[in-house]
Amino acid sequence: MQKSDMLTDLDVAGTTKSVMKKLPEVTLAFWIMKIAATTLGETAGDLFSQTLKLGYFLTTVALFLVFVVTLVVQLRSDHYNPFFYWTVILSTSMAGTTMSDFMNRDASAKYLSNGATSLGWGPQGLGLGYPTGAAILVSILLVIFAVWKAAGMTFVIQDIVSFRGEALFWSAILVSNTLGTSMGDFLSDSSGLGYAGGALLVTGALAVLVALMKVPAVPNVLLFWIAFVLTRPLGATAGDFLTKPVAKGGLDLGTAGSSAVLLAVLFGLMAHAQVRERRTAAPAEPEAVTQPAD
Repeated sequence: MQKSDMLTDLDVAGTTKSVMKKLPEVTLAFWIMKIAATTLGETAGDLFSQTLKLGYFLTTVALFLVFVVTLVVQLRSDHYNPFFYWTVILSTSMAGTTMSDFMNRDASAKYLSNGATSLGWGPQGLGLGYPTGAAILVSILLVIFAVWKAAGMTFVIQDIVSFRGEALFWSAILVSNTLGTSMGDFLSDSSGLGYAGGALLVTGALAVLVALMKVPAVPNVLLFWIAFVLTRPLGATAGDFLTKPVAKGGLDLGTAGSSAVLLAVLFGLMAHAQVRERRTAAPAEPEAVTQPAD
C-alpha cells in the first residue's frame, strides 16, 4: 500500500496509528460519477414508483432498506472500494427521489398522469409541497452538520476515517440527496423554467462555485458541500428531461431505457475507478537481494 492511500490519526493513548482511507479523492471523475449516479437515482426511483406503479410509500420503504444494506457493506469495508462507495451514493439517490416525492406530493392530478388516482399500496404522499419539504430537509441537514461540528470531526471527506465520522457523512448524503430532489422537482415542475431550463440554472450555479474556488476567503469544504447538494437537482432535472413526455419539455426516452443506459455508464465508470484504485494500492515489488559471490 502506498503512503498516499494511508491516513494518519491519533488514538486515545496519543500514539500514532495508520488507518486506511474509506472515501474517494475529490476529482473531476468524482463529480462526473456523482452526476451520473444522481441522474440514475432520479430515473430509477421514478421507474419503481411511477412506471411500475409501486407508489411512493412502498418504493421508499424498499429503497431505504436497499440503502441500509449497501451502507452496512460500505461501513464494514476496511478500505475504499469504488463499487461499495458508489453503490451507496446510488442507493441514497434512489431513496432520496422517492422520499422527496412522498413528502411533497399527493394523489392529485397534478402529480399523477394518465388518469391515475393512486400509486401502489399505502399512503399516496404527505402533500407538503416543495417549499415546505425543502425547508424541513434543510433544517435536518443543518442539525446533522451542527452535530458533526460539535463532535470536532473533519468535514473533509478524504480525511474521514472513524465509524462515527462516516455515519455522519452518509446521513448528510441521504438528506442532501433528498433535498436536492425537492429542489430539482421544484425547478422542473413549479418554477416555469422547465427541465432543460432548471438543469441550465443549476449548471450555472455550479460554475459559480468553481470560480469561487479561486477565492482564498471562501473555504473549499463549504463549496464542496454546496456543490454536493446542487448536483442532485442537476441529476433530478436531467433525469426528468430524459424521461418526461415531449409535450412537457422532455425527450420521452422512458424511465426503463434511460435507467439502463445510465446504469451502464455508471458501471463502466465504477469499473474504471476500481482498476485505478487497484493500481494505486498495489504494493511495490520487493527489490531482489543480490547474494555475494563465493
